Amino acid sequence: MSDTTSTAAPAATPSRVLPEVPRLPDRLVDQLAFPRRDTYKPMIAAFRDAGFELCADLCAVDYLTHPGRSLPDGVAPERFEVVVNLLSLSLRQRVRVRVQVPESDPVVDSLYEIYPGTEAMEREAYDMIGIVFTGHPDLTRILMPDDWEGHPLRKDYGVGRVPVQFKEAPGPR
Repeated sequence: MSDTTSTAAPAATPSRVLPEVPRLPDRLVDQLAFPRRDTYKPMIAAFRDAGFELCADLCAVDYLTHPGRSLPDGVAPERFEVVVNLLSLSLRQRVRVRVQVPESDPVVDSLYEIYPGTEAMEREAYDMIGIVFTGHPDLTRILMPDDWEGHPLRKDYGVGRVPVQFKEAPGPR
């Protein structure tokens, strides 16, 4: 048996996970998928079941000032996007899932039940951008004070609203 045939792929290959979801080629990941909000959580669960053991990252992006990004046909650009990076150590593959989230209804399902490690990442996306994760066990602020108004990483958030006082700075305190 040659070296090329000695490693067999598992029965559930990631390329068969929800094939109707729009995809784009990407040189940094093995798959780049764009599910709708209603198929987002089932798709992530299918990837986990196909051997993607680790959710390496979950973040939110505000595309207010960059609406012309590359999206596959059939995917309408929205202001916000939740980006999830999954890793399979056993398959040696990476998957990036990008779900569009409208400004008028910034809500997506929480992945906490599938990947418990996303708990803090979802809280950060909520705190900084304002994406609400349905089903999250403790969706409270994680970086900003509880009484903070707004979401500082939104592109339309005012700059310089809080004066910073340095310890050794001259002047009145």
